[in-house]
Amino acid sequence: MDYYFQIMKQQQAETIAHSWHYDGIYSFYDIEADQEDFEAFIDPEQRGESTFAVYDDDNVIGYFSFNSVDASTVDIGLGMRPDLTGQGNGLAFIKTGMKYAQAHYTPQILTLSVATFNKRAIKVYKKAGFEAVGTFIQATNGSRFEFLKMAYNCY
Repeated sequence: MDYYFQIMKQQQAETIAHSWHYDGIYSFYDIEADQEDFEAFIDPEQRGESTFAVYDDDNVIGYFSFNSVDASTVDIGLGMRPDLTGQGNGLAFIKTGMKYAQAHYTPQILTLSVATFNKRAIKVYKKAGFEAVGTFIQATNGSRFEFLKMAYNCY
């Protein structure tokens, strides 16, 4: 499947934030689940030019954000359209984001964080070459949750 990236437009951000709702425990990833995340996602100044809508043909199928941590590390944030999750699409999607980050930001290391309960995503990230480097607790969605920090060495 061929994907292409476009800097996220306001209408796309609002559609994703208001209408992408995940089932069961994955509702944790609904943009509206955390007010601070919601405000950052729909505010074009906070989103800047580092958040991209990802298309296959004419349909938005997900998004990626790329944030430089330091001169050698780029942190990835991502989301896939809810109706496409759990169907074997994740590996191709994350690999596409990794290739985009490597081509446009030339990092030595890519990092991402995932809630530790999200075994499905962790499995995909490991298949893509990410390795667990630690855990941390973060306040979000009205509580405190454990996250797994993962890293991928680009070289």
